[in-house]
Amino acid sequence: MEFKTFVFYFLSAVLLYAAARVVTLRNPVHAALHLVLAFFSASGIWMLLQAEFLAIVLVLVYVGSVTVLFLFVVMMLDIDANRMREGFRKNMPLGLGVASLMIAEMGFVFYSRFSGHVESAARQAGPEYSNVKEIGRLLFTEYAYPFELASVVLLTGVVAAVALTLRGKQKNKSVDPSEQVFVKAGERIRILHMPPEKME
Repeated sequence: MEFKTFVFYFLSAVLLYAAARVVTLRNPVHAALHLVLAFFSASGIWMLLQAEFLAIVLVLVYVGSVTVLFLFVVMMLDIDANRMREGFRKNMPLGLGVASLMIAEMGFVFYSRFSGHVESAARQAGPEYSNVKEIGRLLFTEYAYPFELASVVLLTGVVAAVALTLRGKQKNKSVDPSEQVFVKAGERIRILHMPPEKME
């Protein structure tokens, strides 16, 4: 067995273990930590496929932003774990059906690949090949309109999130300059006259 193949199987085993722990652990913080491990393992597999840019983006975006945000939300909210697990047994058949379908799909892919029925058409890149340059060229030439459309969709999501958090008129402490100009000192300051006390 080649070293590259051994690394692939090792990362795949760690990825499957971490993904299984994400959905089976009761503690959401521990599940999020296993999710970080799953993302790192998937990033290593991307590195083996010579997709360095996607591997770095997976670590920076998902591990550095999404998972950290998920941990902040879990730790800030008072989540009732018992209430969340009430519908676990009721939804178990559906979850098992979806999981069985995914396992069957992966089995078909691996069987087709290793039995020789489907050969990989991916060309091996040379040392002068730049993954980032190739992705940038595709994004700004052939996929320019879908790229801009995705940015509009994300902007719509941000605006919708801000609109949903603003519930009614909020009381703030902002200063109105037109009212502040006409304020007199006597309305803000009160001078107290206190008789002196003698020290004995």
